[in-house]
Amino acid sequence: MSKTLLIYSTTDGHTRKISQHMQQVIEQQGHTVTLLPIEEATQDSLDQHDKLVIGASIRYGKHQQVVADFITQNKTLLESKPSAFYTVNLVARKAEKCQPETNPYIIKFLTQLNWKPNLKGVFAGKLNYQSYSFIDRNMIRFIMWMTKGPTDPSSNIEFTNWQSVDDFATAVCDL
Repeated sequence: MSKTLLIYSTTDGHTRKISQHMQQVIEQQGHTVTLLPIEEATQDSLDQHDKLVIGASIRYGKHQQVVADFITQNKTLLESKPSAFYTVNLVARKAEKCQPETNPYIIKFLTQLNWKPNLKGVFAGKLNYQSYSFIDRNMIRFIMWMTKGPTDPSSNIEFTNWQSVDDFATAVCDL
């Protein structure tokens, strides 16, 4: 069985939740998983694992800079082992934008980095207006209004398709 390193970058905690769910699925298949926030991933941790998975959230149309920097700094190693990347964003709540081939954020991000992971995934995130700061709440409400999404400031909606997460985690096992 393989040793998988599952690295995540999260803004509000939902990408961590998705990563923890993936960890359970992969471990149920008999594989070993180490789960780390991207800030704690080291060269040593990358070297010690057979498979590398990176998950990252989107805020205001961008992944956190730490994700791009990490991939750029470790690209050679990422390309030498089976690797996977997934993004978590609210645009993916729409059926026509929830695949790696149709989600503008993953397409743009991976093109900019010139990185082709063996497996790509896109998952819809969680909208929880009550947990956002005043500015974020209103900015996100405006974006949702423009994209015909929920704007009720009391909304707390998890759009994640957990079956898709399960399928992705199973595909990681098959890398």
